[in-house]
Amino acid sequence: MLKQLAKLCFRHRRVTLVLWLAVVIGVSFAASAAGGDYAANGRLPGTDSDRAYELLLSEAPADANIAGDVVQLVIADDVGIASASATARIDAYLQRVAATQGVLYSPASTSDLQLSDDGRVATGSMTLDPEDETVNDRLLAERSDLMRSGSRVEYGGYRFQDGGVPTTEVFGLLAAAVILLISFGSLVAMGLPLLTAVFGIVVGLAGVQLWAAVVDTPDFTVQVASMVGIGVGIDYSLFIVTRYREALRRSGDPLQATVEAIDTAGRAVVFAGLTVMISLLGMFLMRLSFLDGLALGTSTAVLVAVLAAITLLPASLGFVGHRIDKLSLHRRRQRVGESGWHRWSRFVQRHPVVCASAGFAILGALVLPSFAMRLASADAGNDPAGTTTRAAYDTLAEGFGAGFNGPLLVVTPLVDDPTAADRLSDVLAKDPGVLAVTAVDTVPSGNVAVITVIPTTGPQDERTATLVRHLRDDVIPSSGVTAYVGGQTAGDVDFSAQMSSRLPIFIGAVLVLSFLLLMFVFRSILVPLKAVIMNLLSLCAAYGVMVAVFQWGWLGNLIGVEAGAPIEPWAPMMLFAIVFGLSMDYEVFLLSSVKERVDRGAKNSEAVVEGLASTARVITAAAAIMVCVFGTFVLGDLRAIKLIGLGLAVAVLLDATIVRMVLVPATMELLGERNWWLPRRLARSLPSVKVMEVTHS
Repeated sequence: MLKQLAKLCFRHRRVTLVLWLAVVIGVSFAASAAGGDYAANGRLPGTDSDRAYELLLSEAPADANIAGDVVQLVIADDVGIASASATARIDAYLQRVAATQGVLYSPASTSDLQLSDDGRVATGSMTLDPEDETVNDRLLAERSDLMRSGSRVEYGGYRFQDGGVPTTEVFGLLAAAVILLISFGSLVAMGLPLLTAVFGIVVGLAGVQLWAAVVDTPDFTVQVASMVGIGVGIDYSLFIVTRYREALRRSGDPLQATVEAIDTAGRAVVFAGLTVMISLLGMFLMRLSFLDGLALGTSTAVLVAVLAAITLLPASLGFVGHRIDKLSLHRRRQRVGESGWHRWSRFVQRHPVVCASAGFAILGALVLPSFAMRLASADAGNDPAGTTTRAAYDTLAEGFGAGFNGPLLVVTPLVDDPTAADRLSDVLAKDPGVLAVTAVDTVPSGNVAVITVIPTTGPQDERTATLVRHLRDDVIPSSGVTAYVGGQTAGDVDFSAQMSSRLPIFIGAVLVLSFLLLMFVFRSILVPLKAVIMNLLSLCAAYGVMVAVFQWGWLGNLIGVEAGAPIEPWAPMMLFAIVFGLSMDYEVFLLSSVKERVDRGAKNSEAVVEGLASTARVITAAAAIMVCVFGTFVLGDLRAIKLIGLGLAVAVLLDATIVRMVLVPATMELLGERNWWLPRRLARSLPSVKVMEVTHS
């Protein structure tokens, strides 16, 4: 089937190109016309925090859905907020803020602010127009006069957090261009993978926007899909173009070379794409609706990349033909004899036990910190020093206590028991983990009360999570009152718990499905088993590096992070979904090349040497591109962005070096012909499907 498709696209290359252009224009237009909005946050159905939200929403929709972005205003003055001089300065400032364009609500005077016990810190809430992107700058400028007079003004809330998900598309393409140019030495050969990736990512991102109209789609899906789409799009095209150049040197016929490249490398691309999509679609197993759009959007980007590689790329090769090596920056001499990769592979095969032991020891050492991983949401106390959100957090902690930055909202119905909130408030205030119960507010309908509870510890502190569980399991039930613990902090605790409980199911299901697919493709038990184990090992090693740097603070000063914060609950899932798929790409490319030679009749050792030598440059180039793309995330401002960037870069680096270039050849040498063992009964029941058809020189 792929042969016929390659011939069709090659011979009708103009029609193929026009069809792709039509798809790009049509899908982009459809996305702009019918695409949905992205979700900034998600719900956690069935959790206590969601029940609290639902109860409040049913009785006080205006409170549950504030029409604007809420910002925490924090003012500090060493002489005391209530002093005459400070009050005059602050009131004048607050009046200017209230008149600022884009401010929907702000405290009118110091009397509207909440004061700390020592009177030096005051705070209140502001509401900003979510559509006004310049109001932040006006507010930051407005505080300058007050700060020069001795008072300090800071703003808390996501609106003032510096940074976000870096836009890596341009940098990724530039990095890819440089690496491909070094690898191919030809502008034409370099341009084909980039062209294919660009077409694929444009269609893929339009597909993400269309999915947003149907299912909940997080607002960071575009960045993730573009990152994955660029990675696999270039990887797949790189593999096919490399095979095309080899075939063209042998046959001298562009059509025959294209058909061979698609029927061999293209076949591997299809199966590699399936493994990536399995990994990404596995996020459905997390049973969190706001991840559905992420799973569908990123897997759509991969699907489009595969389709572009097996249709648009053959058409492009038809236009290029013999000119694939034109515009060369350097003339690569025809290599005679063995390459450096041949020599490296033979070295590993001469010392398989030592190499395997060293590889497993390195990964094992990196894995160890992962056992200490604590999943929880970091707070503004982890924002970079010097930012207004970090200063606001620290100032509130000094004035009101660390728990003031993460209050708990205990929501209780009053219909059947009008005094329930007062009784529960007294009980909550006596708990040693509670610093204070600051307010008991009743909604206008009188049916629901909200009790604001200030813990003694900060939002990300493990003791705060313990307090939330203690209130739910012990304190509230013993009071005889029906109530739910909600608010941002409690929601973060629920999110961490859900992610922790479902992550093993997600990982296990993806591993099993990937094993079955690889067993079906390579007709072996040990080869797919080794593949999933080694890929899991490299991912766990990346988890260990994340813990060591971000949780323990090792070398954290080099990238601007501080020790003591937990690992974001979504990070292990996101890292696994993306990197496991990409690493399986490299595994399929390498093993398909080895299996091709085994099917020709080569001995296992020789097949491994030739398979590694023929794919090492491609895998190295592909991995280098992804490390560069992921590495840019470490340069971001936000800790969460640095976290996922470092984890992705380390995982790809370990997989492409220690796993792919050391452990795979070493273990395949140790196992010998047993690599391809398959029980006879199972062999008879499995259909014969080859990733690469045998080609003859």
